[in-house]
Amino acid sequence: MIPPNHSAEFAAHMEQVITTYELPYDPAYPVINMDEQPVQLVKETRQSIEATANHGKRIDYEYERAGTAALFMFTEPLAGWRQVTARSTRTKKDWALEMANLLEGRYAECEKVTVICDNLNTHTFGAFYEAFEPERARQLACRIQFCYTPKHGSWLNVAECELSAMTRQCLKDRYISSLEQLQSEVSAWYKDVNHKQRGVEWRMTLSDARHKLKSVYPKNKT
Repeated sequence: MIPPNHSAEFAAHMEQVITTYELPYDPAYPVINMDEQPVQLVKETRQSIEATANHGKRIDYEYERAGTAALFMFTEPLAGWRQVTARSTRTKKDWALEMANLLEGRYAECEKVTVICDNLNTHTFGAFYEAFEPERARQLACRIQFCYTPKHGSWLNVAECELSAMTRQCLKDRYISSLEQLQSEVSAWYKDVNHKQRGVEWRMTLSDARHKLKSVYPKNKT
């Protein structure tokens, strides 16, 4: 949990979040951001009419709900990399499985991985122990350093920005009826963006934070 507002501990926590983006890139100690987003699956009730040279694609306004899904966004801003996975739920076990895939896959050779995320109750060391046997859970937990964004400060998480971009560019105003189709669409999006090596230019420095977020820093009593 994050420290309470207007305390020295909270100010120190804010600096930890900001400083994370100012560190030089070290492949052995990567910094990744993660966030989640619910998705409503919908399917058409009438066959759409494909686009022609004289008219755009026509889709009936009526649709049928087809359940829900959850998107897990992981991004490494300093490397210009992101990955999105679609799952039917977003429980502690889902989160632990996604993190394990990264820690034992892309980051298998890394000593420690800093994970920037919000304070959702699924983002904990205990999630590993609910998903895996104790020995494997401990191995995974020991390689993570959490850096929680402060309350009402989720915009400090680059993964939230990536989710917003993906929604606008890939999912907005589209009918996606199944988990398989959703995974196919988001996979095509992040692979294309990774291929272009689109990075993130983080401009919030510590001095900017102390000025723009001065309300959360402790006041000196005179």
